[in-house]
Amino acid sequence: MSEHPLKVFEQLDPELLSLVEDTRKLALAEGTLPKKFKLLIAMALDASHGTVEGVKALAQAAMQAGAGKEEIREALRVAQYISGVGSTYTAAHALKQLF
Repeated sequence: MSEHPLKVFEQLDPELLSLVEDTRKLALAEGTLPKKFKLLIAMALDASHGTVEGVKALAQAAMQAGAGKEEIREALRVAQYISGVGSTYTAAHALKQLF
């Protein structure tokens, strides 16, 4: 992803962009759950919502946080179990360049 997907809000609504960024920081901060787990959860949710670019970006971030291919695979199995095969197609499009 070359440009942040919410970049348009820098001019359109910087206050909203700030709120979104603050929420992201809160949600993904190290805590009882390690950051890589939180990123894997977010990736599975994006797969369930059909967000190809989100799955790709979050898988990369999860790997940078220490997640392995096996953890990505298992998180996506949970997404498929809960949300169905559409999440698997979304993940396939997102991950074909990573693996």
